[in-house]
Amino acid sequence: MKLFVGLGNPGGKYAKNRHNIGFMAVDEIASDHGFGPWKARFQGEACEGRLGGEKVLLLKPGTFMNKSGQSVQAAAQFYKLGPEDITVFHDELDLAPGKCRVKQGGGHAGHNGLRSIHGHLGADYGRVRLGIGHPGHKDKVAAYVLNDFAKADADWLDDLLRGLADGAPHLAEGDSGKFMNAVALRVAPPRSSTSKPKAEKADVPKPSPTATPEPDTRSPMQKLLDKFR
Repeated sequence: MKLFVGLGNPGGKYAKNRHNIGFMAVDEIASDHGFGPWKARFQGEACEGRLGGEKVLLLKPGTFMNKSGQSVQAAAQFYKLGPEDITVFHDELDLAPGKCRVKQGGGHAGHNGLRSIHGHLGADYGRVRLGIGHPGHKDKVAAYVLNDFAKADADWLDDLLRGLADGAPHLAEGDSGKFMNAVALRVAPPRSSTSKPKAEKADVPKPSPTATPEPDTRSPMQKLLDKFR
């Protein structure tokens, strides 16, 4: 069993916030891979399904961001999961919008959801860092993350979420490289060649072969007479 946790805040007013991209990620995975219905469990909402050869529990803590660790710990204890079995999807200010990075262990960088999980489980769990960009000044961060994505973000956000769902089976099986490749194919698909084919050389008419002079069959007398004509 693997545990994929999406971080966010519960309730409709927060649903489209930048801070809720973790919720959006696990919602997309559940939808694309035919997971069972979401049910109230572990102080949040959870649903089960399979990704590749792995059984996976998706979890959206209902404890609000700064107490996410309570919900994650409850699920981990129930299924006797260690940090190596847990992956957390969360918003990342230090990555450009649409960027994605996979990380195992490390600090929480001031993220309240990660800080709470650290307090309950330690720091060794995995994370999928989902770039939302930075507002430019630390005093603007709270308002920025608790505001909805702009309409201009719709395309890259949709591509990113679809890429996460595409790669989820690889992530569940521990292959972060294939997971990142699947995300990249959605976010930055390979472009078809835009180079124009080389212009074909213009057909240059070949020079006509030099005409071969016909042999002069005149007699010496005829040649002499022709000179005086």
